Amino acid sequence: MNNLINLTKEQDNSQTCNEQHQEHSQYVVYTDGACANNHLQNLGSRKAGWAAITLINGQLVGEQSGSLKGEDATSNRAELIAAIRGLSGVPEGAYIELFTDSKYVIQCITEWLGNWKKNGWRTANKKPVKNMDLIQELDELYQNRCVHMTWVKGHSGNELNERADSLAKQTMMINT
Repeated sequence: MNNLINLTKEQDNSQTCNEQHQEHSQYVVYTDGACANNHLQNLGSRKAGWAAITLINGQLVGEQSGSLKGEDATSNRAELIAAIRGLSGVPEGAYIELFTDSKYVIQCITEWLGNWKKNGWRTANKKPVKNMDLIQELDELYQNRCVHMTWVKGHSGNELNERADSLAKQTMMINT
């Protein structure tokens, strides 16, 4: 498992999770976002897609995906939306193994969130936090579930990460 890195920190909500849930993880969610033309200055030309795959007790129970276009179509927003949609499909209080190839998503919740809240949603450079709306939504979902986030290296052969990537790209191309 050298392509997996556990980035959950001790101060996360994981410390309050029931040990029994951790031993018998029932929900597994894989998420990914994709973006084409993320670098374009013409914001109307941007397009992005996201996907979330949910398993319960090892059985696939759902795949969802969607697309973004215009100014909101960024890679980071697509990644955040994928995580939001993945977590929102799981009941409150449940233990979830969330796999993502986005260190941004993980770091938003496990590293940066506390300081952003303390600083009135400003960065260390005193600038407004980008994607605050989605980060706040993800935080609420995260706080009401026992989420264990794990980074998986993208395009490394992890079957479900590759499936999420494929769904996000397909949806981006079809629906925008």
